[in-house]
Amino acid sequence: MKTEMHLSALRDLDPAPLRATDPTLRLRSEARLQQILATAPTPGPQRQPRPVRRRVMLASVAALLLAGVIVATDVIIPGKSGASAEAAQVLEATASATITASDPPVGPGQYLKIDTKAVYPSFGGLSGPPSVWLEQANGQMYVPADRNGQWTWNREARTPIVFFSDLAKERAAEGNPMGKSQVIRADKGAFYGSPQIIFNGMPLDDAIKSLPRDPGRLLDVIYKQTHGLGPNAETEALISVADILRKGVIPADLRAALYKAAALIPGVTVSDRQATLDGRNGVAIGISNWGGYLRQDIIVDPQNGLLIGERTVLLRANGEYPGVPEGTAISWTAVETSVVGSAP
Repeated sequence: MKTEMHLSALRDLDPAPLRATDPTLRLRSEARLQQILATAPTPGPQRQPRPVRRRVMLASVAALLLAGVIVATDVIIPGKSGASAEAAQVLEATASATITASDPPVGPGQYLKIDTKAVYPSFGGLSGPPSVWLEQANGQMYVPADRNGQWTWNREARTPIVFFSDLAKERAAEGNPMGKSQVIRADKGAFYGSPQIIFNGMPLDDAIKSLPRDPGRLLDVIYKQTHGLGPNAETEALISVADILRKGVIPADLRAALYKAAALIPGVTVSDRQATLDGRNGVAIGISNWGGYLRQDIIVDPQNGLLIGERTVLLRANGEYPGVPEGTAISWTAVETSVVGSAP
């Protein structure tokens, strides 16, 4: 397996678009990436990773893995003003609907199918003008009734879908795809030897058992686990809420606590009451970050308590995303779950 294939596998263990748009974070993440590559079990010939501007994904992988080596220290919890009244009302309603709606039962021989559609930005321009385009990376995870059993993951080939210039289209065509469609299997979902995690290296089952259901205490844990990451504590907390929710296997009581925890995050507002993501409608709850030129949203359905997905929206044009119009969702993830009788 080539180095880039290995990086793609690491990233797609959590297939949502990862954020590494801050130049300082990217440089710090790139240094960590070199350490990871030095010890990563990648059989066969290896190539040096592309520089970070060529593929933002490289920095994104490192940003994810970097979180696993940061030791939480005493942190100052942000102010207690919480989300706007409107956002808090939506999140409280979503939490209430989550509790009243039953989780779909997965019987013997059945699977919980987690269908993920993800879009994220890719960059070109090591020499000459920079360019950016969007790529789609979809997948379906099949989780058995006994999560200690064999999981199945259908990874669809990553495909460029939106180009913001003719130059971007040319560079995307020159790119080196990081994998073809494939079906892989792993006991306990430990694909490529990596266990399923929530955030900051916390294994999935351990997190489900240990994370507090009290919203205030849960938010404290999230702040401490993500201390020093992202543009600010509030944005990173909302991202972490989305990261946990989109796993698709989170029980209703923890999902409800996460929604209520999000209602305690200062700066969170309703950004769009009629948000559409992958053809599904919901309410977007968001927070501005990176100096106000990006907004992080989670999109929920208050009627049934489901997370529809998340997105990052470009609020104003800038050199980081050349040619991308204001208001564009530069990355998004839609998640849908169902119970099925078989896996590929």
